[in-house]
Amino acid sequence: MATGTKSIVLGGGCFWCTQAVFDMFKGVVKTTPGYAGGHTKNPTYEQVCSGTTGHAEVIQVEYEPEAIGLEKILEVFFASHDPTLVNRQGADLGSQYRSIILYKNEAQRMAIDAYIKKIAGNYRKPIATELKKLDKFYPSEGYHMEYYKNNPYAPYCMLVIRPKINKVRKAFDL
Repeated sequence: MATGTKSIVLGGGCFWCTQAVFDMFKGVVKTTPGYAGGHTKNPTYEQVCSGTTGHAEVIQVEYEPEAIGLEKILEVFFASHDPTLVNRQGADLGSQYRSIILYKNEAQRMAIDAYIKKIAGNYRKPIATELKKLDKFYPSEGYHMEYYKNNPYAPYCMLVIRPKINKVRKAFDL
């Protein structure tokens, strides 16, 4: 991690989507797709997709706090997926697609909790986002890195990721 940066681990469905969204924002230094929140050590994509590892598809977001703070990171996160859904986002089903925030310390947890309380009234259903202390982040296999950037015309990218990116661009005037 670069000097002066902070990081947080977020899961809002498919990590290809979440990475593509966060890569658009100034102040985000690096995004890394991976797995976290489960019990299996060094999981593979296939294991995570089986739903038996307890892990979610997540991204580690490294950011410059003076350029984009934690509250803006959370604002983007909640705007880019439906945090009221349990174990799914769109057609992606399973616990690996759950909404989850993995915090590093108590101060970060408190800030996240306060933000969720602040926005809870904006939703018709309760926010189902799981908050959990980060135990270990496992980077994904290389072919998942920058998937949207490297495969913009793949059907999933065109049908799922691109509309999500357009929605976020509109919401944040990007």
